[in-house]
Amino acid sequence: MGLYGFLGWLADRWLGTSFLVALGIVAGATLGLYLTFSRFNRERPPAPPSSDPQLPIDHAPEPDPARPHDDPAQN
Repeated sequence: MGLYGFLGWLADRWLGTSFLVALGIVAGATLGLYLTFSRFNRERPPAPPSSDPQLPIDHAPEPDPARPHDDPAQN
């Protein structure tokens, strides 16, 4: 923001105007917000695979149909 404001101030001095510093500040703030949102809205990488060598990487273990579910609400 400060860099674009400074560039606007320099352009104002060079061209004899008084509005480019405000445009520079607005442009710098807009660019700063855009870069912040683009930095933190990236898609996260997938989780690393499980370190347990007996579990398959592509899916969770299948439940055993012969074993009843351990649900404390049903006891």
